[in-house]
Amino acid sequence: MTMQRRDFLKMVGAGAGVGAATALTGCATQQAAGGGRKVVVIGGGYGGTIAAKYIRMMDKSIEVTLIERNDHYISCPFSNLYLGGILPDLSKLTIKYDKLAANHGIKVVQAEVTGVNAAERTVTTSKGVFNYDRLVVAPGVDFRTEEIKGYTAQTPEVAPHAWKAGPQTILLRKQLEAMKPGGTVVLSIPLAPFRCPPGPYERTSMIAMYLKQHKPGSKLIVLDANPDIVSKKGLFLKGWKKHYDGIIDYRPAKKVTEVSADGKSVLIEGIDEVKGDVINLIPPQRAGAIAVSAGLVGPDKNWCPVNPTTFESTIHKNIHVIGDACIAGAMPKSGYSANSEAKACANNIVNLMNGRAIVDFSGINTCYSFLSAKEAVEVTGVYLVDKEKNVIIAAPGSVGVSPDLSETEAIYAESWLNNILTEMSS
Repeated sequence: MTMQRRDFLKMVGAGAGVGAATALTGCATQQAAGGGRKVVVIGGGYGGTIAAKYIRMMDKSIEVTLIERNDHYISCPFSNLYLGGILPDLSKLTIKYDKLAANHGIKVVQAEVTGVNAAERTVTTSKGVFNYDRLVVAPGVDFRTEEIKGYTAQTPEVAPHAWKAGPQTILLRKQLEAMKPGGTVVLSIPLAPFRCPPGPYERTSMIAMYLKQHKPGSKLIVLDANPDIVSKKGLFLKGWKKHYDGIIDYRPAKKVTEVSADGKSVLIEGIDEVKGDVINLIPPQRAGAIAVSAGLVGPDKNWCPVNPTTFESTIHKNIHVIGDACIAGAMPKSGYSANSEAKACANNIVNLMNGRAIVDFSGINTCYSFLSAKEAVEVTGVYLVDKEKNVIIAAPGSVGVSPDLSETEAIYAESWLNNILTEMSS
């Protein structure tokens, strides 16, 4: 990546400090208080927090209610470092919402969303019904577990996916710790698209690093349903050769279709059995459950089609879908993409609610991946809308990857994490 592009990314992504939060402010009433114009945001992750914050920053006359089932959010980006032993716990990846509420007047409600009525413009939750003029849905992903034979509600407890950071991540780490030296870990990667294209390959690196340091003689079998490494192929292969030769057994075009009840084996295409002491089974993915139940997914029943400029659903008016759940053309499903989409969406929601012209979309993504404790690599790109095709594309010449494994990139990565989590929580 050129210095010119890096300087541009630094200017766009700049933030400051690390925010700490202690409590969730809530609303126990049956309806968001007050009159006037109302925006409800579902989901308190990389997209939802930023959409809520920027709408209030741009127009404080708009009442914004952020609804999130948990009183905190744990970042999926960098959670692989916990599996590798670089992070001692998940506290560095955890934010709360009290400063977001106090600093911007956002009404933060800890509740489970049970329904969306697009005709009546209401959101039903475990704490009542909320009216909206515009709704932002940022639910992240859920899993198409029905495509894996034998997968039940108990399967994640024996073969964790850890693709939503939190208890599953901790469980997988404990399983790695409990495994005897000389054991076998099996990592199953679903067909793309899925959350964070380079994520499974970074996880491969981090688990291999843990095995090398703590479980001598162990190996990691990677069953990738894709025909090849989805992102940063050359850099991952170079890192694996440099650091983990003889530990990683990468097998492309191996789609897992069945899992055993005890979570100790999987079947590839229902035929070839692969056994492991620890199985990290990542199922194929779709938009978060509320997006599906609200009828926001397209014909594929998985992802939400949107206007690429405003991120308004092409199925239901006045509902905008951002982040992993939406179809954003060439933009990958990543934390930084969600952040970028949220800002553009917020800007145009404010414009639409004030009778102003919408502005063209311009987005950015940067994604860091660790190959070892001190080395990382990066992919980055700038995105815009092709107006003839009405789809988001990469700006010509904007997409680039690191030229090599880099300790400097690891430093940049940590700074990126601190900045973006601070922006989400303050």
